[in-house]
Amino acid sequence: MTSSQESKKQELPPTAWAVLGLLSFPGERTGYELKKWADSSLRFFYWSPAISQIYAELRRLEELGYAASVRSGPEEARAKRRYAITDAGRGALAGWAADTAEAGPPVLKHGLLLRIWLGHLAEPERLRAMVGEHLERTRGELAAVREAMEHASGVPEWTFPTLALRWSERQHLAELELAEALLADLDGLREDRRDPGRQADGDAPTPG
Repeated sequence: MTSSQESKKQELPPTAWAVLGLLSFPGERTGYELKKWADSSLRFFYWSPAISQIYAELRRLEELGYAASVRSGPEEARAKRRYAITDAGRGALAGWAADTAEAGPPVLKHGLLLRIWLGHLAEPERLRAMVGEHLERTRGELAAVREAMEHASGVPEWTFPTLALRWSERQHLAELELAEALLADLDGLREDRRDPGRQADGDAPTPG
């Protein structure tokens, strides 16, 4: 590997490793197939990159020698390019996966909670409606996780993806519990607003 390639390797973003990880399972796949698989697996516990990001990372991985591609022949009505991991790519991915220093802390960006934080600018019933919508959306995601788990069940190559999906199932169940508790908190806040004697002063909720 040249010094330029070594530098690019060190600068690989997590998305590149995720795409390479998708390629680490048996078989060759098109970018579209990788996107579908990311939508039915990665998005439940990490995120699913856009199709444009997947193709950009595939090009980068090929430049590094971590992935290789072949174009389909005339037997297919529409030409496709299929990608596979190389030995060098598998070695690099194994090294990255074993390096806990790169894992980093989980990042939470909860759009609903940002709106709850700004609840003093919204109608209480609208806040409750947003939490209700979040509950329905989370139930749908939980059903999708369980469908993916069922699809992966019993496939030896998918043992560890199944563990990740099982974690995601528990996370969605916890999210449902938290949202139900949030609804109860909003109901309690509504009761507080009916009692002027329990209103807090205007100081910011920070120490000091």
